[in-house]
Amino acid sequence: MEALYLLVPLSIAIVFAAIWLFFRMSDDGQFDDLVSPGWRILQDDDRAAASENPADTGTVPD
Repeated sequence: MEALYLLVPLSIAIVFAAIWLFFRMSDDGQFDDLVSPGWRILQDDDRAAASENPADTGTVPD
């Protein structure tokens, strides 16, 4: 029973800290754009990396 005197206020403090952190991050714009990072990975252009090294022709030597 004595453990409840510690656990109940501790759990309430953790819940309020999580709510405060969520609202702080939402005010900072953390959740503004959830779609673009996923599309940016899919639209990655691998040809740009190959053009950086002109000596690399992309062929395998014999």
